[in-house]
Amino acid sequence: MSETGVDGKVVIITGASRGIGLGLARHLGRRGASLVITGRKPHRLDPVVAELTEAGVPTLGVVFDVADRDAAFDMVARAVARFGRVDGLVNNAQSFVSAKPLDEVTEADMDLLYRTGPLGTLWCMQAVFPHLRDQGGGRIVNTATAIGIRGAAGYAPYGASNEAIRALTRTAAREWGKHGIVVNCYCPAAAGHRAAPDPGDIRYDQWKSMYASHPMGRDGDPEDDIGPTIEFLLSDGCRWMTGETLMLDGGGLMRA
Repeated sequence: MSETGVDGKVVIITGASRGIGLGLARHLGRRGASLVITGRKPHRLDPVVAELTEAGVPTLGVVFDVADRDAAFDMVARAVARFGRVDGLVNNAQSFVSAKPLDEVTEADMDLLYRTGPLGTLWCMQAVFPHLRDQGGGRIVNTATAIGIRGAAGYAPYGASNEAIRALTRTAAREWGKHGIVVNCYCPAAAGHRAAPDPGDIRYDQWKSMYASHPMGRDGDPEDDIGPTIEFLLSDGCRWMTGETLMLDGGGLMRA
């Protein structure tokens, strides 16, 4: 087993039916991991399970909503029942709301982003914790956004909720490090499933300028650009780095 790889490890990826989660599943599966992948909609999740299974990747698909704490514990229990253990968790899933000015943000907007962001992340972390503790360690990788660090018009609920995820990451790193559990976070910039906004949309200027002064001048690929670093964060080699936030954006934060 490679010290910096995931061969033979059991990894949970939430929100793996499309976008970055799907790219991570493909990369980690190709590198020898057994996967538990989740999504809210069976018609999106089932084809991914079929694809990975056909490629020879041991895969369990679980349909559930990360905002449901009981469902998170049930999902982890099913993972352990299937594979006998869990070695790593990638908290990738979070719902979104339409971009809008700060003065128009509603209680419902904040509630959705917090229930599926920091709360969903926390429930999954709590669910895997006793298993990682009892086996002497493991890896947790959370997902946040540079938008929470530098700010972006129209994205107040998303940015604020993701900063809470970074805070949870640091707290878990402090509390669980004694159990051999390493907890880190990353902020990706990678091509997903959403189309560019139309001119006039509050997000348009942000989208248009995103790569105008970007050091690499392109968007990231979830499988080939994001996947290798997440593989390292899940590996035995990542034993002495915890509580950190990595910017996997091709240097994009330097535009701020």
